[in-house]
Amino acid sequence: MMLSKSQRIALAWAGVAALAALLLWLLSPVLAPFVAALVLAYALAPAVQALAARRVPRIVAVLLVEVLFIVALLALVLLVLPILNREIPALREQLPALAKVANDKLAPWLAQWGIPLQLDPANIRTFVLKYLDANLEEWLATALSSARIGGSFLLALIGNAVLLPVVLFYLLNDWPVLMARLASLVPPSVRGSVNGFLAECDATLGQYLRGQLLVMGALALFYSVGLSLAGFDLALPIGVFTGLAVFIPYIGFGLGLLLALLAGLLQFASLYGIVAVAVVFGIGQLLEGFVLTPRFVGERIGMSPLMVIFALLAFGHLFGFVGVLIALPLSALAAVALRRLHGAYLGSALFR
Repeated sequence: MMLSKSQRIALAWAGVAALAALLLWLLSPVLAPFVAALVLAYALAPAVQALAARRVPRIVAVLLVEVLFIVALLALVLLVLPILNREIPALREQLPALAKVANDKLAPWLAQWGIPLQLDPANIRTFVLKYLDANLEEWLATALSSARIGGSFLLALIGNAVLLPVVLFYLLNDWPVLMARLASLVPPSVRGSVNGFLAECDATLGQYLRGQLLVMGALALFYSVGLSLAGFDLALPIGVFTGLAVFIPYIGFGLGLLLALLAGLLQFASLYGIVAVAVVFGIGQLLEGFVLTPRFVGERIGMSPLMVIFALLAFGHLFGFVGVLIALPLSALAAVALRRLHGAYLGSALFR
């Protein structure tokens, strides 16, 4: 059976896409920093363009935006340091006492449900003195030993950390030229429709990013206020860190929950800390999943709250953590494609 011209073109593009997917899979370890830099360049390019439009030299605009991004990233990491600086000494002092409380109060209650629990305060004290009472020189020696064991991994990590800002700089600096070159690869006969589709996708992804920033800001405020009302001394750093880290599904929330539980146990030394964290973080999860994300993200990218929840569950089931991370951006692009296909379908000869 002879294929039409349009079918041959579609088949050729499908082959190109399959080949590109195969190359991406084979070269994924090498391409990881380049792909990450490309995503960051796409997110930061509007800021560079806005500065360039104000007659700031492009290279200066690129350096300014990249430095501000790195500073913001380091600030997020440094939010954890005061928490650890305060909690590790308290943990060293109170962990044996917490084990005794667990044996005296929690173990009998768990035994009623058939869950045996027996903590040895003496062994825990030995563990604390061995690992949490180490000085800086011992920690450094352990780190260097680990670096020798996993030297290749450490070198790769350092290499990617150095390579990523360099690649990001060149991408941001050459972004208009790269976009023009990509646009020139599109055949003139379909350039109008392709450019319109890409422009709509770009607008939709921009709405997604702005919506996600609103969700992060709202959650940072909620967790900070909630933990502060519960009496936590470290409410602000824990709340801000948790709110900003929810951009990384599961892991960000899990880290914030772990830090809050640790702070509650060490500050209150009772079940009140655990219950307070459970209430605040439980309400926060409900607020994020059923109010903030559907409203600030779903509505902005043209998806109903039910579609947002389904997309997160479906992509998470199919692709795990990575699926949850890319669920909403890919769903937004799919929604744009479906809207255009629906419009073309309604405008076809079948409805004339």
